[in-house]
Amino acid sequence: MRTLIAVSLSLPLLAGCGDMMQNLRGERAGAAPVAESPSATLPVPLAGSPEALDTTTDAERAAALAAPAPTGAAALGSVIVSLGAVAEPGFWLRSSLVSAPGKGRVETAGGQSVAVDLLPGTGSAQLSLAAYRALGLGLTDLVEVRVFAQ
Repeated sequence: MRTLIAVSLSLPLLAGCGDMMQNLRGERAGAAPVAESPSATLPVPLAGSPEALDTTTDAERAAALAAPAPTGAAALGSVIVSLGAVAEPGFWLRSSLVSAPGKGRVETAGGQSVAVDLLPGTGSAQLSLAAYRALGLGLTDLVEVRVFAQ
């Protein structure tokens, strides 16, 4: 009985697939055929490499990495970060731990740290592309960082 119900519910979907394929091939009256080319099925890249998207200079990166941890920095807590908007330049962290924009640092469990602009956020924490690269993180890594405010 279940099989009969599943088959009867699937038939309209399968019939629609045939119509869609005819439209794609241009077999329907008045429909223009779709040009077949190898590139038609390949995704179009949105941008170049991470290096091309990261617009920070070597001097900015060195300054962010070399900035000493300020004495009396307030520990805001730890968060797991993901890569933020790659088109947004600079060294920044957007997190719900931050209530007002300011300066600070993030530090990985391995001891790497980078100076960042702290930005208020909601949901999951996001770290800039420049900060990810400066810390030597893989772009798909989800990393726990400690957040400090100046």
